[in-house]
Amino acid sequence: MIFGIGIDVIEVARVEKQVCSENGLREKLFTTGEIEYCESKRYSAQNYAARFAAKEAFMKAMGTCGQDAPAFREIEIVNDKRGRPALVLHGRAEELVKLNKITNIQVSLSHIKDFAGAIVVLEK
Repeated sequence: MIFGIGIDVIEVARVEKQVCSENGLREKLFTTGEIEYCESKRYSAQNYAARFAAKEAFMKAMGTCGQDAPAFREIEIVNDKRGRPALVLHGRAEELVKLNKITNIQVSLSHIKDFAGAIVVLEK
């Protein structure tokens, strides 16, 4: 049974301006593994934007906002050997999934030159 669906689309230029500068925001939003992955790509801003969209989509699917929302770094996007993305949850994000008895999480990322998006489906 579907518990929640979340979708988010973001402009790559907005993420590039905020995250790719040396203001510390990148480290606040992304894990070390995510930063290493994105920085290894030719178009790192597109990859950061897709991951940011996935984090937003997860929160929308969970129905969390404000003080109840987990920190962005607690929602980590990893890729398997074939490149398929998956969510790895930590801290408050992991607690929310357990509390709501979520048994499966599907995530899909997409990006082109100017836009990135993600969809997350939570199943019970």
